[in-house]
Formats: sequence, C-alpha cells, structure tokens
Amino acid sequence: MTTTTTDDPTGATGATGQVTVLGLGAMGSAIARTFVDRGYRTTVWNRTASKSEPLVAAGATAAATAAEAVAASPLVVICLLDSTAVDEVLGSVETAVAGKVLVNVTSGSPAQARENERWATKRGAEYIDGKVMGDPPYVGTPNVMFPFSGSRSAFDAHESALRELGSIAYHGEDAGFAAVEFMGQVAMGYEMLIGFLHTLKLVQAEGVDVVAFTERVAGSVAAYPPLLTMMGKAIKSGEYAPDLGPLNVQAALMDDMIDHRESVGVEAVRMREVKELMDRRIADGHGDQGFSSLFELLAKRR
Repeated sequence: MTTTTTDDPTGATGATGQVTVLGLGAMGSAIARTFVDRGYRTTVWNRTASKSEPLVAAGATAAATAAEAVAASPLVVICLLDSTAVDEVLGSVETAVAGKVLVNVTSGSPAQARENERWATKRGAEYIDGKVMGDPPYVGTPNVMFPFSGSRSAFDAHESALRELGSIAYHGEDAGFAAVEFMGQVAMGYEMLIGFLHTLKLVQAEGVDVVAFTERVAGSVAAYPPLLTMMGKAIKSGEYAPDLGPLNVQAALMDDMIDHRESVGVEAVRMREVKELMDRRIADGHGDQGFSSLFELLAKRR
C-alpha cells in the first residue's frame, strides 16, 4: 500500500488540469471547491441546479446534464448521497463514459464498488473507488483521509489530482478494498465507542466522576496499539499466544464483570457475549490461548 499526503496547497495540477464533479452536497461541494481553488478547470453538475451557483461564482462551469459534465473532463469524481443515487446517475451517463476515469467517493459496500467497476469496464471507462474519512470543512487538508482502490493505471495517472483532496492511500487493484478499509475503520470506531459508553454508564452508576475517569482511560489508551498489532499478527499466523493471559484465567473474571453491571442496572450484553465466546473456546481445548483466539469463533452461525 502506498500512502501519500499533501503539504503544499498549490501543488501540481494533475495530468490534464480538468475535472468534473457530479453531486454537490456538502462533501461534493467541498471537493469541487478544492479543485477550483487549486486551479483546475472544474465542471460541476447537481440534480438541483441551484447548488452549483456558488461554485460557478468561484470559477467552475455548470453543466446542464450529468452526461454533459462527464463529457467535459477526463477525470470524473462522483460524490452522491448513496449507491442508489450512483446507479441512477451512471444510468444517465452510460454513453458518455468511454475513455473516462470515474472516481466514486460515495459511501457504499465492497460489493457495490466491484459492481461499479464491472459496469465501467464494460463501457470502456476506468474505475477507482474511494471513500471519505473526514468532514467537508477539512477537504483539501491532511485532516481528511481518502482510501482508494481499483485501476492502478488510472490512479497513477491522476494521483496528483486526487492528492489535492487530502491524505490519500491506495489499497490495491481490487475495487472493493477502499470500502473494506472505510467500513473497517468506521466499525472499529463504533465498536470502541459503544463499549466506552457502556463503561461510563457503569462508572457513573457507582458514583465516580466520569470526566476524571475518562482522563485516566485516555492515558491508558496508549498501551493498545502494540496489542492490536500483536493480535493482527496472531490472527494472520493462526498462532494465538496468551496476549491478555490464558483464556482459562480471563474467563474467571467474566462472571464478576456481568454481575457488577447487572447489580447497578447497566446492560451486560457485551460482557455476556465475551463470556460465551471464551467458554466455547475453552470447551474446544484452547484455554491456554489468548483473547485474539476468539477470532476463530466470529463467523456467522448458520
């Protein structure tokens, strides 16, 4: 994987200096405005035409139809509400995409990205899937991360233009890999934060100051990156060292964890899930392994 960042806001103008942006919601408008501000000849289109007016005032050209917008530039960035909107817009530009590079940064699944690539390839276009990890005000700065995947030749040809948008990373020729990265990163955030909220509920129920506790937890989070790296390596190799101690020892804590939560009226579903997985892994003869070995039990039951 290659990661590049932009430090110079007046950097290179790309292979041609021409780009089209389809979709002018908050994120699409921020993307288009960044290209305009960096000197790109930028064509824009939005179903609600009035959304293009501020960009036209800034120097962009508004196209009357999505097909006209696609025809105007070799590089077409698609930033719409969802995959349904992408399907509708792609259907309307089908005859205009041959020879173009389509960069779709709309949120969607890996399967949708791969289907979009098949659609583009059949019509003579190259496809790059991308995702946006950040907020519109920060587009054009290193504070927004754009994972990309798909056509390597198209990425190489337009890397300098894509770099204008923020910190970028290329994850490979499988068009679905950018969505895998995005969904994995977002899922990690939600999983961690919902666990954090459960814990704060528990602490608060016991009368402890949640702000002071949070400050202490923030200090201990620094210990986690090495553990995460170790667990990832264990999962890849299938060799599960006792990372947090043997499961036989860890499991002894779980009844106390569950009882404590229930005694103060805090939901214990997450701890019950952990206990069930530990008990199953121990029953299978793996009590000497660590927490990372629970990975082996996470396939959906049929």
